[in-house]
Amino acid sequence: MCCVLGYAGHDLSKEQFTEYLCRTLSRGPDEQRVIETEFGWMGFGRLAIMGLTEAGMQPFVRGNDCVVCNGELYGFRPVKAELEAEGYQFSSDSDCEILLPLYDKYGLSMFNHLDAEFAMILYDSRKKQLIAARDPIGIRPLFYGYSESGAIAFASEAKNLVGLVKKIYPFPIGSYYCNGKFVRYCDIADTPAYTRDDLPTVLENIRTKLVAGVDKRLDADAPVGFLLSGGLDSSLVCAIAARKLGKPIRTFAIGMREDAIDLKYARQTAEYLGADHTDVIINREIVLDALEKVIALLGTWDITTIRASIGMYLVCKYIHENTDIRVLLTGEISDELFGYKYTDFAPSAYAFQTESQKRIRELYMYDVLRADRCISVNSLEARVPFGDLDFVKYVMSIDPAMKLNTYGKGKYLLRKAFEGDWLPESILWREKAAFSDAVGHSMVDDIKEYAEEYYTDEAFAKGCAKYDYARPFTKESLLYREIFEKYYPGQAEMIVDFWMPNRAWPGCDVDDPSARVLKNYGDSGK
Repeated sequence: MCCVLGYAGHDLSKEQFTEYLCRTLSRGPDEQRVIETEFGWMGFGRLAIMGLTEAGMQPFVRGNDCVVCNGELYGFRPVKAELEAEGYQFSSDSDCEILLPLYDKYGLSMFNHLDAEFAMILYDSRKKQLIAARDPIGIRPLFYGYSESGAIAFASEAKNLVGLVKKIYPFPIGSYYCNGKFVRYCDIADTPAYTRDDLPTVLENIRTKLVAGVDKRLDADAPVGFLLSGGLDSSLVCAIAARKLGKPIRTFAIGMREDAIDLKYARQTAEYLGADHTDVIINREIVLDALEKVIALLGTWDITTIRASIGMYLVCKYIHENTDIRVLLTGEISDELFGYKYTDFAPSAYAFQTESQKRIRELYMYDVLRADRCISVNSLEARVPFGDLDFVKYVMSIDPAMKLNTYGKGKYLLRKAFEGDWLPESILWREKAAFSDAVGHSMVDDIKEYAEEYYTDEAFAKGCAKYDYARPFTKESLLYREIFEKYYPGQAEMIVDFWMPNRAWPGCDVDDPSARVLKNYGDSGK
């Protein structure tokens, strides 16, 4: 991960601007650079992944044009070769150095030519245009707001903007900003028409496209590792990577000392793949000690996101402190594409598709946010193969009637696509456990117990009444909200709602976001 910061004004000193940039020093620990431009200030904090030499440091400048980008541009080498053939010269092996030449060639249509996860700020000195943009899923974070003087600021994280702007907004996904206007260049969840592929073709395409998505994310000049929960999604990512690399991969799992559900399955998968595997064991004390840190780094009050982030933060902390790994591949986004436990209750194929579209469009506030913050705060980079643009577009185009759970097994298409020797049958067809539950049911139970002891019933009622927006409804959610407000006062609207099952569906009107409360959870927690 890296950190970008831009401010369209000259009423800040370099020292003030640098202080805002360095609030996310862990995103870019290798080097920081600030430059003053015609429009104002531009800053970058680097975590070197591609092009590790000093020449790869940003901002990249051509004349008075400049750009900073937190991103990975997949397949950049052939694009770079084409640009070189057209006369462009490059000084580094950084993928992001191609951005200014691409902009010179394509202008604002450049974003449609990127196979990338990115957040960037670019200044066109000839047209006097300040431009910012973000990838179609929002895998790389970007926020914006306006200062008291009316100047717009862009930053990788909300914490960079606290105190600098009046209100902090998440930058819209699949969009670019240019001189005061936001334009949507890609709605990745939109499905103009469903593919007419038959089942064997659908399965072949799912397998081929996911393999390609993993393969391109293995390209790094820094060491790569893998988060392995023992569930289907992360296990598939690991299986594909192990086959592509042809050597032992390094995998990491985390669980509570008392009742970790997934540790044994993660180890089974690792042994099958011949991986170099590490278990990270945590307990109640470690979890409660991490709680405020996690909420502060996340910038959310959402129950699901916070619960699921604790284990992820702690395993990444271990990786950062004990290994040389800099890149982590993860299994996020599969649930929103293929369905989760609650989507078994979808009343129709249309309802399933509508829900999937909603979730894909909002992921940047939830699971994608979780992966980015938990990994980046530990000076690592997240790569998300299930978020590959070609893969997402295809899966969203599959007739949702084929994705409904009419097979007696969720994510049937994904499982069926990888039948064979990719994974043990017991892993491939295993019921999914919710991530926060998979770390151990006791983890969430410990937090709930702590919250119950922290608030009297009277204090709970009084505390909830303070909030009109996304009002807390349990003692646990009040605890999260009050910690959030401590670090991000008055910024709760950055998150649109609680990440919960669709209450309008039969069987989904629940008060806890965990799939554990659903009637169809069954063997998921075993």
